[in-house]
Amino acid sequence: MFELKERDGLARICELKTRHGAVTTPALLPVVNPNQLTITPKEMQDEFGVDMVITNSYIIWNDERLRLRAVESGVHSLLEYDGSVMTDSGTFQDHVYGDVEVDFREIVEFQRDIGSDIGTILDVFSEPDFTEDEARAAVDETLLRARGSAQLKGDMFLAGTVQGGTYANLRERCAMELSRMNFDMHPIGGVVPLLQDYRFSDVVRVVMASKQHLPPSRPVHLFGAGHPLVFPIAVLMGCDLFDSASYAKYAREERMMFPTGTRFLSGLRDLACGCPACTSTSIEELRAADPEERVKTIARHNLHVSVQELKNVRNAIHEGSIWELVERRARAHPALLEALKALEENTEYLERFEPVSRRGAFFYCGPESYDRPAVKRYRDRFFSRYRRPATKALVGFEEGKKPYSRSYAREIAAISESVDASFIVASFFGPVPIELDEMYPIAQSVLPDTLDEDVVRRMRDVMERHAHGHGYPIAAMWDGVETLEFLKDVARRRRSIDMDMLRCRAVLDMQFGRGAANILDGKEVEFVKSRNTGKIRNVIIDGRHALSMRAYDGRFTLKIEGARLLSEALPPPRMRVVVEDEPAQFAAKGANVFAKFVSECDPDIRPGDDVIVTNTKEDIAAVGRALMNREEMLAFERGIAVRVKQAVE
Repeated sequence: MFELKERDGLARICELKTRHGAVTTPALLPVVNPNQLTITPKEMQDEFGVDMVITNSYIIWNDERLRLRAVESGVHSLLEYDGSVMTDSGTFQDHVYGDVEVDFREIVEFQRDIGSDIGTILDVFSEPDFTEDEARAAVDETLLRARGSAQLKGDMFLAGTVQGGTYANLRERCAMELSRMNFDMHPIGGVVPLLQDYRFSDVVRVVMASKQHLPPSRPVHLFGAGHPLVFPIAVLMGCDLFDSASYAKYAREERMMFPTGTRFLSGLRDLACGCPACTSTSIEELRAADPEERVKTIARHNLHVSVQELKNVRNAIHEGSIWELVERRARAHPALLEALKALEENTEYLERFEPVSRRGAFFYCGPESYDRPAVKRYRDRFFSRYRRPATKALVGFEEGKKPYSRSYAREIAAISESVDASFIVASFFGPVPIELDEMYPIAQSVLPDTLDEDVVRRMRDVMERHAHGHGYPIAAMWDGVETLEFLKDVARRRRSIDMDMLRCRAVLDMQFGRGAANILDGKEVEFVKSRNTGKIRNVIIDGRHALSMRAYDGRFTLKIEGARLLSEALPPPRMRVVVEDEPAQFAAKGANVFAKFVSECDPDIRPGDDVIVTNTKEDIAAVGRALMNREEMLAFERGIAVRVKQAVE
């Protein structure tokens, strides 16, 4: 049903397969009201490329004419639409207007019987101002209904909605219990009032409390989030589907939606938009148009902008720049900036899904960039994995041009002529040993020459932590000739630096964990280097090709010989993906490893890591690149978990 295709952290591009075709997520499901069609579903499909719409089954059930047509010919025929159709259950109507006149079992059976591709349970809406007891009662009733509904879905996919108001503990409990039931996807409900009041920080906390306790193999739908303003940050948190009635509702109020906010038509000087609706008219013509035609034109604009923003989001996922997009969009509204800061509370969770590197550069967009998972990961791994060389002195340099080993080459050479020293740079990312200066994200980053004061202060805090525990007898920041003379007095001893060996050892420990560099001990090591750049390309250990260093991220690609050495140095389950014995035989012949066949996995593996594929007996079958982390590998029934690069046979 749901397959991961591309990803950038929790943000992901997936394929959702229904009985009426495949839908690429993240996707927008325009709300279709059969009684009020501003834009018809057929127009949505033909003009906007919409693959799935959502309609309200209670509205259909409550109208005898619509109900009879839906029962006789199905909901797709009723809407004159051959794409995928999701149906809501009437929860919002129940909340706004009082009790709906339908039983929770009856509405699920009705959705099933009219041919909905995805139906929804009749959950209980939790208002943001509910007391904890009121929200708990709503969750209890929602879970009671969910258990009864899951038994009635038949072949229809069924969505179990997470409720709980603004109480993280209730959201977590609701999500955990729903995840154990037979559901196919999970909307996060009760957020419309938060969105309407621009309480985006609360939306972040609600989504993250829910998302962390839902199976990663099930799509997450953010109910009622139909404004493009929130799409990037919602996708960053792992939301896959959105529904929008706003495109039509705002149009009736002559409000035009943009990725940076909403504007009234009356307040605009020009239609500064390149969508088909705006380029086919002028602001004067639009204002003079018949009211019905004006509403339809604005609705078309709103839907075009919404669909386009999700395309921008998908492009960002593909490029590995979702964080940059979110940080740029956050500058559009102070409430979004606060929401981004609230997301920092979940950096540890986000890091588990963060790719170990990207083909594109790390772009600094503001002080918020310092809290990205990639920055935290580097700092954490430096302090827990890096092993300093056995030298007497440590010489520190200020942030400089990259790669540091080239920009500080003259100083390093001068010091090394007479001093036994190692070298480190006080970088944006934390302390960077000179031998790690080619590793992502150090070299692959674009930073301003002048950083924000708050970032500088936090950088100093990290460097102070390093200063208190670096372990060198002597340490000094480089300040020219005077520093060199001081070092000669206290640490004189000529040192011949084997930068290739230092780099190899440091990257091994940082990439695979402390102790990985032990595979070089007592071995004959040869480096094959690029003629053009002089950088390491291959590492030959005792005459066998064990590792290749990638130019774009400074990390190693494992070879089978390297896997054998690492498996001896690192005890299970480190860097292992364990596959059922029969599929492991196919991996040993070069076939990719599919998630459904993974039986266990190192919890420290991250997307993009080079891993060792073994069978259940610990026999090595292959090496490859992980596309998922452990949680995902053990949850998904479809999709590639490890792309095999080299097999034993």
